[in-house]
Order: sequence, then C-alpha cells, then structure tokens
Amino acid sequence: MTWDIIGLGAVSSVGADARATYDALCAGRDGRAPVRVFDPAFYQARYAYEIDDRGPGGDRPLRATGWLLTAVEQALADAGLDDDLSDVPVLVGTTLREQRSVELWWSEGARLATDELHFGNALRRRFNARTSYTFANACAASLYALGMAADLICLGQADTVVVAGTDSIAESTFAAMDRAQTLVPDAARPFDRGHKGMVMGEGAVAVVLTRAGARRTGVAARLRAVGLNCDAGHPTAPDPAGVEAGIRDAHQRAGVRPGDIDLVMLHGTGTARNDETEAAVMSRLFTDAPGPLMTAVKSGVGHTLGGSGLLSLVTAVLSMRHGAVPPVIGLTDPIEQAAELRLVQGAAAPARIALAQVNAFGFGGINAVAVVEKA
Repeated sequence: MTWDIIGLGAVSSVGADARATYDALCAGRDGRAPVRVFDPAFYQARYAYEIDDRGPGGDRPLRATGWLLTAVEQALADAGLDDDLSDVPVLVGTTLREQRSVELWWSEGARLATDELHFGNALRRRFNARTSYTFANACAASLYALGMAADLICLGQADTVVVAGTDSIAESTFAAMDRAQTLVPDAARPFDRGHKGMVMGEGAVAVVLTRAGARRTGVAARLRAVGLNCDAGHPTAPDPAGVEAGIRDAHQRAGVRPGDIDLVMLHGTGTARNDETEAAVMSRLFTDAPGPLMTAVKSGVGHTLGGSGLLSLVTAVLSMRHGAVPPVIGLTDPIEQAAELRLVQGAAAPARIALAQVNAFGFGGINAVAVVEKA
C-alpha cells in the first residue's frame, strides 16, 4: 500500500513557510545567531537556530504551539482543504512539547493554564480536531508519527491524517546539551571534520497524508513506506546495526533497492558519533556508482528536534518538485567515513529526483526511515 502527501507546511529559523525554508536552504542561508531566548552567560555554547518572533516584550510561552497551528494551517491550505478537522486525526511528534513555557511560568511567573500545555487542546480549539495524539519519540518523533498515520489509513481508521512536529528551545535542555558535549559547537556542521556537536533549532512542520489515489490532482509526493525500530543499543550513541536494520526495513516495505534511491536526507546532527556512524552505514549500503545525492538540513536550521525528520521529508518533496537539492551548509572537508558519499557541497545541486530516503535517528536507538517518490 502507498499513501499520497497532498499538503505541506513549515515554519523555521530561515523561512515562514515550507517554500521559503527550502529556498533559503538552496541559497545556502542558515538561521544561526547568538542565543536570544535566554541569557547564555552561564553556558559555553552561545549560538542557536532560533525563530526570532518574540518582539520587544522578550520571551513568551506557547511558541511551539503557535508554530504548530501555523504549520497545520499552511498544510491544509496547500492541500486545498478547509480547517475543520473534526473527522481528521492529527498526529504530532515532539521532543520537549511546551517545556519552555513551564520554565517561563516557574522562573518569571508567566500566566499559563495547565490545559494549554497539551497540543490537543489547541488543535481542538483552532481546528475542531476531536482526535489527536502526541508522540515524544526523541528526534525521530515526527517520522514515527508519519508511520503511525500510514497505519491508521491502512487499517481503515481514517482516510486523511495530518502529521506534524514542533519544538522550541528550552533552557534546561540547552544547559544539559552544553554540559554533555565535550566540545563547544558554534554552528551545525554535519559530516565536516570541523564539526563540534549539535546546535539546537526551532520550528514546526506539517503534512497532509491520504490514501493513494484518493485525489487526481494536487499530490505533492507519494509515501512508499516508513520503517521503524528501536534497537535500544545505547542511551545516546547510535547503533550501526539498528540504523541499518531500519533502512533495510524501509526499503523492503517500499519494494526498492539501495540502487533505486536518488536522494538521501541524512539525519546529520553534527556530532562526531552520529556523523561517523550514519556515514559508515550509508557507505556500506549504497555501493552502486555513482550513488544517491545526500544532504542534511540541520546545517541550515539546526536540530529542530521532534520535527526534524518531517522537515527533511518536506525538503525532499520540494527537491523533487523543483529539481534542486540544497547543500550541506558549511561542509568543506568531509570526514573520512563520508569520503565516498555524494554529499551536496557549496551550492544546490540540479537533479531529477524520483525516489528519496529520509533518515531520523533518536536517543535510545529510536530509528525511523521514510521512502517517498515523486508524484
């Protein structure tokens, strides 16, 4: 069975919608800037990929919820659907949910009702969404949600599902990463020898998924499969065997071979262990010359946590539509494990993309891999 993607939406540090984000990435523009969401004086790291929408009043709660609603609105409009989701499930992937809002309530006394912390309540108020689920599957959350959405349609539980992801930067998480990382990263530089670690980003993303063939026009791309697993190999370090198993499962479900893939959207966190493991697995799987093009959007928008996998998928769909793959921004000297990979460097690469693979790997060995094809 296959599924159609009929609507796209996104909000990021480089663009107010999906197309603007894609255009910025293709142009090599990133959203990196000094941290503004809180005073970084207590931390070693001083940069992030924030959405600068706070205004003169400073930080405010419920920004992740606001971006979520915007991304869903965009995806529905792109799909030509109205905003009544009373019969359409909404699945949201996240890592932190509204953790920053709780911090603002605790530290600054921000006015906040507890029911506002649940995305489902905001979705119900804005879209009359009677059925919604929130998945906290670390950095693979939104692709996990996509897999669950495909299952809902396959099982006859829904004809259309909205899948989304959202996260804002929380100071407690920023502090934890600041202490955990040995080096001090000043930019996200996946697969470059100068990479120093993960840099957090903000944003939201949404897609509308339907049963394949339900519409004759307006199909952005077709979802062939989502492979999911949890190898539980290590709390933070990716397990090569688990990553490879997730990819092979996605290929088998999609009925494709590695040689059929034209583009791989890499997870690409910029941490040494992730980059080395992912690049080594890609080199082992993709042996047919010349191999697929590969890129990593975290180089432009930072690590947008729960929504990062779905944002990579949206970028893949737009690459298919517009015939250009964004570069890995800042990549000048690839690590040894990536030496044989066709990483896009310097500028966007013109390409005819028919089939793309999207990687998302989270803490605890939570792996999700999607295969999408051009409509």
